[in-house]
Order: sequence, then structure tokens, then C-alpha cells
Amino acid sequence: MIKTPEQMTREIKAQMRGGTGEVEILHLFNREELTGKSRMVAQVTIHQGCSIGFHEHGQEEEIYYILKGEGVFNENGQETIVSPGMATLTGNGAGHSIRNDQAEPLVLLAIILLFA
Repeated sequence: MIKTPEQMTREIKAQMRGGTGEVEILHLFNREELTGKSRMVAQVTIHQGCSIGFHEHGQEEEIYYILKGEGVFNENGQETIVSPGMATLTGNGAGHSIRNDQAEPLVLLAIILLFA
């Protein structure tokens, strides 16, 4: 399957997971199109002063792959600056959040994989 950007679903989420501001989500494939053990494959854009709030992943894991910009990634209270080419993996009950303190948008690929 090949999709053009016009065929992808765009979504704006305010205060995502208790975060600040708005987050833009471009769903590359909808959950119904994914036949494997995943529930999300999306490009996420976080503008300056915005964030995805802290949340936990129990029976799933989430990967962030940073495409553009710089962000502050928090995993269970430990903050790390992330930049293009870096990847994060959170699962097995661990929690994370991410925010953008910079003027340039933070753009990342987010993939959520299910254990069952």
C-alpha cells in the first residue's frame, strides 16, 4: 500500500496526555490499515512551548525517532535532550513525556507496538 500525504489522516490534539498546547499528528496509517501488532504509526509535530504529557505504557511499547528539531524527553523522571537521529523506547510499565522548548518545531516518528 502506498499513501500520499493527502490520503493520511491529520489530527490536532490539545493538551495531549495532559501536556501543554497543541500537538499535530499525521497518521501515516490508520489502526484499521495495520494488520500487525501495532496501533499507531505517525509523524508528530510539537511546536515551541508545547508537549505530550507524562503517560505510561503497560501492554505496549512506544518508539520515538527524532526527525527534526530538539526536545526534552522525560523517561520516569530522567530528562534527556533528544535531537535528529536519536530514538527512544518506552514500555513494560515505564512512562515518558516530551516537550519542545526551542523555536524550531520538534518532529518525530511515533510507533506504538502491542505485546498481545
